[in-house]
Amino acid sequence: MTTLLWAVAVAMIAVGVVGTVLPALPGAAFVLGGIALAAWIDGFVTISGFTVGVVAVLAVLAFAADYVAAMLGAKKAGASRLAVAGAAIGTVAGVFTGFVGLLFMPLAGAAIGEFIADRDLMRAGKVGIATWIGLLLGTAVKVALVFTMVGIFVAALVF
Repeated sequence: MTTLLWAVAVAMIAVGVVGTVLPALPGAAFVLGGIALAAWIDGFVTISGFTVGVVAVLAVLAFAADYVAAMLGAKKAGASRLAVAGAAIGTVAGVFTGFVGLLFMPLAGAAIGEFIADRDLMRAGKVGIATWIGLLLGTAVKVALVFTMVGIFVAALVF
């Protein structure tokens, strides 16, 4: 039974790492869940409750970074609510269109949303790019935090 639980914990962590760049999966939450399960398996001896707490704080920061960076990028350009909604829709649509779609659909969605709201093509392009840069920076921060979480987990296992 312990081996099965460890396999589930490792699978959750792996899915979480992949989910860090896929918007359909809550990556940091999966990594946190896998680490918490791994800690629970051995009674919080190898992976302490403190370690799980630190990882939980990093997971919250990763969750917040995703939204804060996108919102800052959008606000910097003065994006409308439709632009932010368009970026979100573009992100979800990007999951189904491959890596290139995942990379550029949020930009297109934000630009289309802003164009619908304001009917100014230049402004829509600027808002789309600013929102897209915010999303990319948020994803970069989220990836860094998730890899830090995994590193803390591995360090707790090894040392």
